[in-house]
Amino acid sequence: MTYRALDEAAILATGERLAARIRERFPESGLSKVASELVDVARESSRHIAEARRPHWPIRIATGVVIASMLSVVVGIAMTAPTPTSRIELFPLLQIIESAINDVIFLGVAVFFLVSVETRLKRNKALHALHQLRSLAHVIDMHQLTKDPEQLLSPERGTVSSPKRTLDRFELGRYLDYCTEMLALISKVAALYVQDIDDPQVLSAVNDIQGLTTGLSANIWQKIVLVDTLGQREHAQD
Repeated sequence: MTYRALDEAAILATGERLAARIRERFPESGLSKVASELVDVARESSRHIAEARRPHWPIRIATGVVIASMLSVVVGIAMTAPTPTSRIELFPLLQIIESAINDVIFLGVAVFFLVSVETRLKRNKALHALHQLRSLAHVIDMHQLTKDPEQLLSPERGTVSSPKRTLDRFELGRYLDYCTEMLALISKVAALYVQDIDDPQVLSAVNDIQGLTTGLSANIWQKIVLVDTLGQREHAQD
């Protein structure tokens, strides 16, 4: 077992256990459904990463065929080109060499295109999956948005349009803590992509997600600290 890389199976198991904890604590809640959706996205990400590790053989075979064509052009010219015996015969030889160079350049461009196609396909799949993770982070933030600890101090001051708050202090603390765990899990699932896909755009997207989840978690932790402070006040009064 290595501790120098993230373990996909361990991350997925952590997500499944977290979803079960949320479902047991808050059954039929919107947060439990989001947790289940996060587990599904984590499973899909695991499959995408496994595909990214495998070579795309049709593209690589086509690349090999083009490279073989390039070599055959060079070898064919070298074997069939006549040896000039005078300056007059040198001009046709130069034309043949120029034509061969143009063919090699054209085939080289084709090789570059084929090689980049595999990279672009893997990049597009990774960016699509990372976009889903980014959306889930915002969904989690929306779920905790109305969970305001200050309402525990003055619940009677709500208006008709105020959201219904049925969670007590302990439940509110657990709810917010689950949100931070889900955001951390999103960050780790995103980090799995840069372990196997060496692409600047993918790395930039992962960094953006990690910055997003860190910022959202920091905001939630401010609420958790306030909940803990209220709990300490209750114990002091007792």
